[in-house]
Amino acid sequence: MFFYTVINTHIPGQKIILLYLARMAQTLPYRQLADFTYSIFKAIGCSDADAALATRVLLSADLRGIDSHGVARLTGYVRLWEAKRVNATPEMKIVHEMPSTAVVDGDAGLGLVVAPFAMQLAIDKARNAGTGWVSVRNSNHFGIAGYHAMMALDHDMIGIAMTNASALVAPTFSTERMLGTNPIAVAIPAGTQPPFVADFATTTASNGKLEILQRKNAGTPLGWVQEGDGTDSTDANILKKGGSMLPLGSDREHGSHKGYALGSIVDIFSAVLSGASYGPWVPPFPAYVPMPENMPGKGLGHFFGAMRVDAFRTADEFKDHMDNWITRFRNAKPTNELNKVLIPGDPEREMEAERMAGGIPVVDSVIDELNAVGQKFGLALN
Repeated sequence: MFFYTVINTHIPGQKIILLYLARMAQTLPYRQLADFTYSIFKAIGCSDADAALATRVLLSADLRGIDSHGVARLTGYVRLWEAKRVNATPEMKIVHEMPSTAVVDGDAGLGLVVAPFAMQLAIDKARNAGTGWVSVRNSNHFGIAGYHAMMALDHDMIGIAMTNASALVAPTFSTERMLGTNPIAVAIPAGTQPPFVADFATTTASNGKLEILQRKNAGTPLGWVQEGDGTDSTDANILKKGGSMLPLGSDREHGSHKGYALGSIVDIFSAVLSGASYGPWVPPFPAYVPMPENMPGKGLGHFFGAMRVDAFRTADEFKDHMDNWITRFRNAKPTNELNKVLIPGDPEREMEAERMAGGIPVVDSVIDELNAVGQKFGLALN
C-alpha cells in the first residue's frame, strides 16, 4: 500500500522499512523464500502452475515492502487449508457473463490464484469491448491488490482491483465491526515515467500496521482504533479485546464518513455484486476464528476492472500526458527542503529493486512460524 510502512517521510531518500526489522530480522534472498513458499503450496496440493503463481503473488508484497501481506501470511493459508476452507485444486468458472462483464466462482481456491484468473478475464474482455469488469465470489485472501491491478499495465490498460476482508472496522458512529480494511488499487501506465500505482486500505491504518506494533509492544497513534464501547484507544492489541479499527479519516470531524463510504463501495462491488459474503459475514482470515452464522453468500469477494487507454485516446498520447502529469507533480514545491513530493508507487518500486537485489528482511517470529510449518511437510527454510 502506498506509504504502507514509511516511518518518517521528512528524511530524504529514507527507505520504507520499519526500524525494528533491522534489529529483529534475518535478510533472506528472494529465491530462497520463493523456493520454500512454492514447496509449501505444492505440499498442500497445488499444481505446479498454481504453486508458482501463488508464490509470485504472495512474495510481491514482501518485495514491495508490504511485509504483513507476504510470506508472513503463508502459515495462515496453510491453516485455512487444514481447516478445509481453502481448496488447493479449484475449478474456477464463469457463472454469469456479458460482453464486458463476468462473475467468477473461485471454488474456495487460494485468492492468490483466483484473483489473477479473474483479472486476466477482465483484461481479455477489455481487449474486445474496451473495458472489462469482473466480480468474484467464493474466494480467499488474495495478497496485495496492487499486484492484480498492475497486470493491466503491460497491455496499455488501466487496472483496478479491490477486495472485501474480515470485519474489523466500525463504521462512523458505530461500535460494531462491519467492514474489512477493504483495499483499493489503481494502476495507470505512463511512458518514460514509472506507472502510477495507488494501493491503499480504506482504513486509517491497515491491520498489518497493528501487527507490526504488536511485535514491537508499542501503542498506536490516536485515531487508528477504538475500544469496544467506541472510546479512543492506542492499544495495538485492541482487536483481541473487542475493539475495532477506524475508517480512513478516523472520526467524523476528520472525514471518517468518506473512509466508511469507500470501504462500503469495495464491499458492495466485491460481494453484493458477485454473491460473496459481505459486511460482518465475511469469512475471517484466521482459521481459528469461527465462521459467521447465516452467511448470505459464498466466501470472500473481489472486484477487478481493466480499461483500454485507447478506448479514450491514443495510448501514446495518453502516456505522454501521464509523463507530463507525473513530472509536474514530482516538481511540486515541497513543504520544506527535507520533503519531496512522491508519486503513488514510488516507495514500493524502489523497495522492490532493493529487496530483489539485497534480500527480504523477515522478522524472527515469522522465521519461527515458517520453520514450524515446514516441519509439518518435511521441508526446511534454510
